[in-house]
Amino acid sequence: MRQFIVEADGGSRGNPGPAGYGAVVLDGRTGEPLAEAAEYIGVATNNVAEYKGLIAGLTAARALDPAAEIRVRMDSKLVVEQMSGRWQIKHPDMKPLAAEAARIFPAGQVTFEWIPRERNKHADRLANEAMDAGKNGGQWDPSASTAALDASAARAAMTEAEASEAVARAAQTERAAQAEGTAQAERAEAASSASRPSGSVGSSGSVGWGASADLGAPVTFVLLRHGETALTPEKRFSGSGGSDPELSAAGHRQAEAVAASLAARGTIQEIVSSPLRRCRETAAAVASRLGLDVTVEEGLRETDFGAWEGLTFAEVRERYADDLSAWLASPDVAPTGGGESFTAVGGRVATVRDQLLERYRGRTVLVVTHVTPVKILVRLALGAPPESLFRMELSAASLSAVAYYADGNASVRLLNDTSHLR
Repeated sequence: MRQFIVEADGGSRGNPGPAGYGAVVLDGRTGEPLAEAAEYIGVATNNVAEYKGLIAGLTAARALDPAAEIRVRMDSKLVVEQMSGRWQIKHPDMKPLAAEAARIFPAGQVTFEWIPRERNKHADRLANEAMDAGKNGGQWDPSASTAALDASAARAAMTEAEASEAVARAAQTERAAQAEGTAQAERAEAASSASRPSGSVGSSGSVGWGASADLGAPVTFVLLRHGETALTPEKRFSGSGGSDPELSAAGHRQAEAVAASLAARGTIQEIVSSPLRRCRETAAAVASRLGLDVTVEEGLRETDFGAWEGLTFAEVRERYADDLSAWLASPDVAPTGGGESFTAVGGRVATVRDQLLERYRGRTVLVVTHVTPVKILVRLALGAPPESLFRMELSAASLSAVAYYADGNASVRLLNDTSHLR
């Protein structure tokens, strides 16, 4: 049995704020890095980022050898103690992430160890590179990473006892492999050669970012903005802090049109909706046509626009010019009168996203919501900066789509499709 060391870390600049994770898989005998992973994940907490780093590290280790013995080393006491079973997992955001991490390897193959932050520099550097990439509107690029420069320091930081233990485990593994004999290895190589297409990398080649993996069916969110209300054509702020308007006659027609289109496609398996009336009415039209139930998700509600509710952009500029300028300049600024900042909305939307991904693995889910949640989901999938929220157009009753894969990657497949309304 091979031994791997997984070192993982995550961080959030704001907690919640722009977040990213990093993970490295090391050879358990030599300490040499075998695989790295890092990603900017949008607005999230430190703990969410740390768990996502753990998941990425375990996933990378499993791609190298699903039978390997894994030692996880992290400077997050919370994650180590929770995954070791010594601390309860009470936070609803952490439970699905811990469950996902626990499923990657059988429990007996993985042990967890806390290490000081200064001994987790490789993963920490990767996480910071991912956050820096997100700040610049991109994603982490392994070819531009300098995190490996910390690998030698990390190896030097191993205590003499750790090094001796690693050597002992390696020797034990080698003796076990010799006792098993060469026949099994020859049969495995023969089977591998028979199934390997011409020109592919064999068992002596490197396993890395180019290696393909069967990630299974993605979770697909079909994102539906609700139909029109009386406020929509007038382009008035209409969030979760206002009058909760119903669909207009035009909005009901739009809902029926999108329902007919989705029924013809026949791909929707689940429906979830914002609790606000305009979304529930739109979702009900689709659900009636498809014969599905609607699950209401509080986290999918629109931004609370505070004192701006019901006003046009021009009216807000006239009455609250300074507040509007500050709001346009920073996602951390809330509308006048106790509204929600885009950073706050992003946090709750990311939370409900993760919960839905855990609940509906491999399924296609119609998510009936509002302008801001749809834009946030698209922004997070692209790793785009917060200002991208002002650069997307979303029409009433429009469809967008994002696919989420088991390795944590996402793919935007559709944006603002209104062909069903023509």
